[in-house]
Order: sequence, then C-alpha cells, then structure tokens
Amino acid sequence: MFLLTQATNNREFYERNYGRLFVLNMVVAGLLLAVILWVFVRLASRLRRGKFGSRLLVKLAAIFTLVGLVPGVLIYVVSYQFVSRSIETWFDVKVEGALDAGLNLGRATLDTLSSDLAGKTRSAAGQLSETPDATAGLTLERIREQLGATDVVLWNAGGQMIASAGQSRFQINPERPTPQQLRTVRTQRTFTVVEGLEDPAFATANGARIKAIVPVPQPSLGLLAEARFLQSTVTIPPTLVANAIAVQEANREYQERALAREGLRRMYIGTLTLSLFLAVFGAVLLAIILGNQLARPLLLLAAGVSEVAAGDLSPKPALQGKDELGGLTRSFADMTQQLAEAREAVELSMEQVSAARANLQTILDNLTAGVIVLDPEGHIQASNPGASRILRIPLEDHEGTPISQVPGLESFGQAVQQRFDEFLTETQIVDHWQQPFELNTSRGPEVPANLVTLVARGASMPGGSRLLVLDDISEIVSAQRAQAWGEVARRLAHEIKNPLTPIQLSAERLEIKLASKLPDAERAMLTKSVHTIVDQVDSMKRLVNEFRDYARLPAAELKPVDLNGLVNDVLHLYAREGDEARGSSHVPVRAELDPACPRILGDPQQLRQVIHNLLQNAQDATEGRPRPDVLVRTQWSEASRRVRLVVQDNGSGFPDHILKRAFEPYVTTKSKGTGLGLAVVKKIADEHGARIDLKNRMAEGVIQGAQVSLSFGVAS
Repeated sequence: MFLLTQATNNREFYERNYGRLFVLNMVVAGLLLAVILWVFVRLASRLRRGKFGSRLLVKLAAIFTLVGLVPGVLIYVVSYQFVSRSIETWFDVKVEGALDAGLNLGRATLDTLSSDLAGKTRSAAGQLSETPDATAGLTLERIREQLGATDVVLWNAGGQMIASAGQSRFQINPERPTPQQLRTVRTQRTFTVVEGLEDPAFATANGARIKAIVPVPQPSLGLLAEARFLQSTVTIPPTLVANAIAVQEANREYQERALAREGLRRMYIGTLTLSLFLAVFGAVLLAIILGNQLARPLLLLAAGVSEVAAGDLSPKPALQGKDELGGLTRSFADMTQQLAEAREAVELSMEQVSAARANLQTILDNLTAGVIVLDPEGHIQASNPGASRILRIPLEDHEGTPISQVPGLESFGQAVQQRFDEFLTETQIVDHWQQPFELNTSRGPEVPANLVTLVARGASMPGGSRLLVLDDISEIVSAQRAQAWGEVARRLAHEIKNPLTPIQLSAERLEIKLASKLPDAERAMLTKSVHTIVDQVDSMKRLVNEFRDYARLPAAELKPVDLNGLVNDVLHLYAREGDEARGSSHVPVRAELDPACPRILGDPQQLRQVIHNLLQNAQDATEGRPRPDVLVRTQWSEASRRVRLVVQDNGSGFPDHILKRAFEPYVTTKSKGTGLGLAVVKKIADEHGARIDLKNRMAEGVIQGAQVSLSFGVAS
C-alpha cells in the first residue's frame, strides 16, 4: 500500500514499476488470504472440540468482517464509477486547444523578448566601433546598464574575450560562443538563443536567460581591422519561466496520458481493486486479532480456574492492558499468588509441625521410660520403643487394641483402666496418678522372663486421651535388695561367725572331759552330739563365709580378656576336680566356642567365678537325669558388636516363682544351697556392664532345661 501510494504521486515511477508492484501486492494478498484461511481452520477446529471462547471468537470475527467488508464494497463501487468516468473527462478538445494556445503564447513571448534584446544589442554595438580594446570595459559597463543585462562580453573573431561587464568578469573560464554561432552572426548579423528552459529543474533553480550576439561595426578609417562581437545576456522573469515550464509540462503530460488513456484506466482500477482486497483481508485479519485480544483474557481466566481447581497454584499469566479484562486477569493472578503464599505458609507450618513431631518422636523413641497413649476406652493409640522394651511386648503390633486384651497384660491393663477411671471421677487435686506394679514378662520359650517391677503414672490429655508413662525400676529394686542382702551378709558374718568358734571348741572340750566318765551308751550319744554340733558349726562357717564374700566382692579390674581361653581354663580345671571328687557321677560338659570371638573387657578372676558358678548350677540341675548334658557356648555378633556366653542344661528348669527372683540372694532350689550363686553372677555381670538373661528351654510345650546367657562388650 505504501509503494502504491508513492507510485500514484510519481507517474513515471508508477508506470515503470507497476508490474512489480502488482505482483508484490498479489503475493501479500495471497499471504494474507492464507493466514486468514489458517486462522479460520483453527477456529473451526477449536469450535469442533468445544474449546472455551471459540464461539465468541467466531462471532467477533464475523462482526468485524461485516463491518469492514460492506463499507469497503460500497466505496469500491462508487470509486470504480468515479475513476472510470473522470478519466474520460480529463481528455477533452477544449483542454487540448487551451494547452496548445498557452504553449504558442509562451513561445511568441520568448521570441518577442529575443528580438527586442537583439535590436537593443545592435544599437549598443555602435558605441564600440571607435572604442579601442583597452578602454572597452567602461563602455561595456555603460551598455550593460542601458540594456539592463546581467552580463555583457566583447569577443574577438577567434572567440577570445576582450572585455566584459557583469557576471563573466568574475568567472575564470566564461562560456565562449561556438564557431557555429559566430558564423551565424556574420551571415545573419544577429544570433539569439533562449537557455534554461530545456531542463525544468535547472530553470526553476537557476532561472532562464536570453542571449544575443551581434557584430561590432568597423570604423571608417580601418584602424581596427579585426572583427569583434558583442554578447548581451538578459535573465527571463521567474514568473514567465514558471508559467512557460508549467504549460510545457502540462502539455507533455497531457499528450503522454492521452496516448495511454486505456492503460491508465486499467492501472487505477487495478490499484483500487488491490486496495479493496487488502482492506478486506486486513479487516478480516484485524477482526480475528481483535477478537482474540478480547477472548484471550477470558481464556486465561478459564485456564487459570481449571489449574487452580486441579490444585496448581503456580504463578498465572496476566495481561498488562488497562481495560477491565486485563485488570480481571491481574486480580486473578494476584489472588492465585496469595493462595500460593497461603498454601506455602500452611506447608511451612505443616513442615514445622512435622519436624516438631519428628523431634518429639525421636525424644520418645530414645526415652528409657515407656510412653503409651490410650483413648477413653483404653485402646492403644501410640507407644514408644521404651514401652515395648519394658513390657517385653511389641506394642506397635497391638495399636487399636485395648491394653487389657493384649496377651500377657490382661491384669495390668485392667488395673490401669480401673486406676484411670478412679482418677477421673475423683476431685483432681493433682494432675496425675502413680502406682507401682509387678509384671511377669514370660512370653514363651525363647523370650527371657523376669519379674519386672515398674512404676506407672497416668494423666489426662486434651480430647479425652490418656497418657500412661512406665518406668522400669527392676534394676533399682534389685540393687536395693542386693545392697540389703549385702548389709545382712555383713552383719551375719560379724554377728554369727564370732560365736561359732567358741561353740565348736566348747563341744569338743565337753567330749574330751566327759567321754571317759560316761557309760558306753551315753558316751556314744555324747560323741554323736558333739560331731553334730561341729558339723553344723562348719556349715554355719561356710554360710557366713559365702555371705562375707558376697558382701565384700571387690570391684572388677577390667582389661582385655580372651573369653574362650577363660572357658577352656575353667573346663580343664573343673573336669580334673570332678574326676577326683565325683568319679563316675561326673556330669559331662560340652563346649562350642566361636573362634571369631574378639577379646572382651573383663576381670579374669571374677569371670572364672561366673563360669564356675554357672557350670556348677547346671551340673547340679542335671544330676540324676537319664542323660545329663551341660553345654557352654560362645558366640560373636558382628551386628551388635558383642560376645555372648551361654550355659544350658537338660534339667528340670526353673520353677516359675524362682524364675521371677532368681538373681536375689538366698533364692535357690537346692536343699543345701545358699542361693548366692546367681546373685554373685548378677553382681559381677553388673560390674562388667554385661546383660544377663535367664529362661527355660521349651520344646512342644515341655521344659527341656534351663539357659543362662551373658552378653559382653568387646575391647576397643
């Protein structure tokens, strides 16, 4: 369109490039048509798929197309009629005659001016007939003023300048008359020419002029034989020049257009048709673009609402326009951003809550105390590993189960539930209740069983939940009992041992003094009584010594020790002592020692006593059995980094009441035992930081013997 507009103002440019412009515009129109068809195909596809905004885009495109097409067609019809008829009015006989008359008038005017200048120049040339060349300059200046010329020059016959007045004086190389012009002057006695009108641009810028050349008359005396010529130049008035050029150009253009009248009509009508096509296609494309601009905010909002509904709160695009739809998209984007920030704040709060919960769970998992959360009906809601360790039950497997229905905790659960009910019905002066319990943790043949003494504390929680905290005080009770027994043993050793020796000596002295004075029957009775007294005193002394040793057990001196070597040393000595003391009644001892066992930290002397006590108890338990058997075994656990010592037998096992309190002093199944063997073992184990477990070996519900195991840490 720009090129066509420029070409219309420049007819030569238009005529020269009309073909290229037409092809170029047809290409542009074809591209616009292709774009419009492609957009319509997309609109049809969107409409067929029922995509949001498609109907709105179609309506807007149709409206804008009609708005652009109907006025365009109307203007085209009117313009076509106007152009086709107005071109004919341009070419009229009167117009052509007027242009010819104007052109002739201009020519006649220029001829008159030229003749007048030639006559005046001829008259002025007479003033130079007697004037020598040296003084011709003053005469020429007077002639220039008389003629009103811009330039006056005196030439010789060879075309060389003799003198000048006017503009030529200041030119280094003024324009000289040609030989042909000089010959014309000699023959016709004058020569005039109009310069500058051939080039309209030059004439407009520099003006046109009339130049006249005449011969200078020869003097009568013939002193100056060489011919001379006088040239005068007068500038044509600018108005006359402009009018002449205008008439000349108009006539030329009129003649050219008259010759190309039909082509000019087709050219203008083609341009008009192209303009219509471009306007219509542009209107359609503009309709689609504007319709898309109107529908785009709605599409953005629809897409954003769908994403928000799906939970996507990422930043939404917003239009920067100043209209209401653009403001609506920005408001929606701001709302989405605020929702995203709110969700981030909630997620951060949740992360903080989760972190606090994880920290609390870590604390609970590492508490030595047991923590159980119960609902109002006594169902287990949560528990920590400490509770499972204390109760010897994996409580996480029983979540949702009433604590009174957990196997092994029936009575404990009922007591806890009853205590909670009493606590909640009482006027609560304190915020918790506390009560000790003794719990038998026997769960099967493979689980060590002990009597667990624990303290339970209960409190209410928000929402009706109940908090139960358990502390295992078995070790504390055992240590208190051990301390009490040590104190008893110390006092017994002090109070009983001192009178035993005088009693024994007095009995032996009575036998010596009275044996010879009594009849045989009384003497035999005296001797038997004295022997009984002495034997019982010896027994009392051994008992007191054992209590003394238990009370005065020295502190362990820990150092790296080879446990397998200690077991072999004890077995070697124990077997030899057994051979000498027991003979064929000796109970055999088998050993299964793990060669991978590293050294442990221990006191060799005390560990030998432990091994000896355990083997002695095992042999005593299997004595009288059909096939007595005692096994001592060592095991190395790479995972836990501990060494385990196990002594087991195939005796009758521990009775239930003994199993609960086996490590307390004076608890024994032997008729002649003091019950200090396992108590000493327990005390030495505590000194070594070892864990000791006691259980009965079961097979098909029948006790197959007892097993005692100790777990030691390795030397670094």
